[in-house]
Amino acid sequence: MPTLVVVRNPEQWPFKIPGVEVVDSRTYLTSPAYGELRGVKVFNLSRSYKYQSAGYYVTLLAAARGHRPLPSIATIQDLHSRSMVRVVSEELEELMQKSLQTIQSERFTLSIYFGRNLAKRYDRLSQHLFNLFQAPLLRAQFARNDKWFLSSITPISMGEVPDSHHDFLLEVATQYFSGRRARVRRRAAMKYDLAILVNPEEKLPPSDDKAIQRFVKASEQMGMRAEIIGPEDYGQLAEFDALFLRETTAVDHHTYRFARRAAFEGLVVIDDPESIVKCSNKVFLAELMSRHDVPMPRTLILHKDNRAEAIGLLGLPCVLKKPDSSFSQGVIKAETAEDFDANLDALLEESDLVIAQEFLPTDFDWRIGILDRQALYACKYYMARRHWQIYQHEQDGQFRAGRWETLPVEIAPRKVVRTALKAANLIGDGFYGVDLKELDGQPYVIEVNDNPSIDSGVEDLILRDELYRRVMSSILRRIEASRTGVVSG
Repeated sequence: MPTLVVVRNPEQWPFKIPGVEVVDSRTYLTSPAYGELRGVKVFNLSRSYKYQSAGYYVTLLAAARGHRPLPSIATIQDLHSRSMVRVVSEELEELMQKSLQTIQSERFTLSIYFGRNLAKRYDRLSQHLFNLFQAPLLRAQFARNDKWFLSSITPISMGEVPDSHHDFLLEVATQYFSGRRARVRRRAAMKYDLAILVNPEEKLPPSDDKAIQRFVKASEQMGMRAEIIGPEDYGQLAEFDALFLRETTAVDHHTYRFARRAAFEGLVVIDDPESIVKCSNKVFLAELMSRHDVPMPRTLILHKDNRAEAIGLLGLPCVLKKPDSSFSQGVIKAETAEDFDANLDALLEESDLVIAQEFLPTDFDWRIGILDRQALYACKYYMARRHWQIYQHEQDGQFRAGRWETLPVEIAPRKVVRTALKAANLIGDGFYGVDLKELDGQPYVIEVNDNPSIDSGVEDLILRDELYRRVMSSILRRIEASRTGVVSG
């Protein structure tokens, strides 16, 4: 992939790096030759990215031409967002305190060049900020008020880099461009590149290691090179054609930022950021299912002014849920009125709205896996022994799970599968897992998950390798549709 460095004045980039062409912003914007280039990576080092400035238009036209600009429009917007700066400051709080603990002053400025700083002790913090705000040259301002926090982060131009930093900048830029070209060469044998996001630290990942390797194998059989990436690899997203999330998703989480950035960069994403938003919040799901007459347990969206209605409408015991709960966490069974009040008080401290549902006692929950609006697998997940949920979480962080049973979709109850499809189709055409309870032949949707489990020997028990091929085939069809407008067979 050719590499362009775009600057206001090429004399501001006094470096010669093999394989890197330097061009001024006006020429890039106006010369037909640059408009006709394909597969170009554009490093925009304009003096300003302000709305409707030349730097802004360099990134905007690069995206329109199918080039890969750095920073992207999404990054430019993030750099101007104070709320994004606050979110990042909270996420990196522990790293900031550790990295800046020896600084005596109340303010600190960190210069970040392609994810690096002159002082090696700040490299980890610099790399994290570069991954989140992908601009080649950045300046982060920190302030201390009891604790360190990120007060601002802004792009800088070459003209703002001190002469004494030029040798270091040349070194890290050369390393960055050389490393990127090496990765591209390694991938050259495959038609497309797929990133699979996993987190080795996750206790309950949606896929185990063996399943991940089977996804990789199926991907390569389809002509796609699959690469396992982690939370620290945000900066590599633009080098792929698709992103497959195999880490539990949430909106206030790096998984959502990965999905959002990948979608903005034109990658195929499973699951897409809109599906993450819809599925992550049970308040949204309850309203959506009710509006479209999808059967659910009797449900009430609680707030401080209507809490008195719940027990009368739902009875006891009933179930209270945090809107963003997952894997049985943040889900509480209230046996008595006292239990109800105490647990609701605690949940309302975290969220203005809480879901309350009637308790439906069953031995197991159905999970219907759905991809491309078709049922992919059917599982029964039984309750943990002597517990009312599939997972029983212990105080020490450990958990127990019930047994499972996988069935061919064709012999799962037809009404359960139809109801699951109706619920998932309200979300989109991605990859979903619909959880249902069944009482007296009537299915009730509990939730729709955007990132359903596929573990080796469990959900794949019936289809085996074919399950992995179907998922990878869907990703391949989506990539080719996005490139040519024609879906492969």
